[in-house]
Amino acid sequence: MGARIMVVEDEEALTELLRYNLEGDGYDVETVMRGDDADTRLKEHIPDLIVLDWMLPGLSGIELCRRLRTRSETKQLPIIMLTARGEESERVRGLATGADDYIVKPFSVPELLARVKGLLRRASPERLATVLAYGDIELDRDKRRVARSGRPIDLGPTEYRLLEFFLEHPGRVFSREQLLDSVWGRDIYIDERTVDVHIGRLRKLLNLGREQDPIRTVRGAGYALDDRFAKAEQT
Repeated sequence: MGARIMVVEDEEALTELLRYNLEGDGYDVETVMRGDDADTRLKEHIPDLIVLDWMLPGLSGIELCRRLRTRSETKQLPIIMLTARGEESERVRGLATGADDYIVKPFSVPELLARVKGLLRRASPERLATVLAYGDIELDRDKRRVARSGRPIDLGPTEYRLLEFFLEHPGRVFSREQLLDSVWGRDIYIDERTVDVHIGRLRKLLNLGREQDPIRTVRGAGYALDDRFAKAEQT
């Protein structure tokens, strides 16, 4: 599962160029052409990184960046600002507002890809890790293998993606809608109760005998990889 990147850019040709190259590097890309639409979308779904144009219809990129930094859920969201303004004072303004990086148009696509990868590595190293581990559970992305306390676990493709997603965000609670969006994809309509079915299958495969259940059900909210699970394994 590639890192999720939102591109907020109103130039259609540049948007498609960025989508093509980012998807070519294995990222899951969503594009939005208006600042106000991006603001609404980011309240529903938070990507791993945002590529944000300075000048946008509806709401400027600089204002959207400022708003994102005032919200607890997006305060640490990595942001790369795109702009045609190359003056030092404008770069300082963009960074002071909360952007993590700043690229002046026209720019080299390989340079942008390198900055995206570098920023993701610093902000979310688990997104690029080959092996994800939590407690006694280990998932090897290269070999597509899962084990618990050394015991191999044969997961179906959906259960594998669910576990991978949870391992990337341990402790964080996700609603059924968020899990559908992130694991199944935005373009597929599936009933939310399908999530419950696959969570049940994942639990059955992970837990044998008296092994502790690593998945926590949060009533009225959703599911999470229980942060108490890793602590229990360390004691």
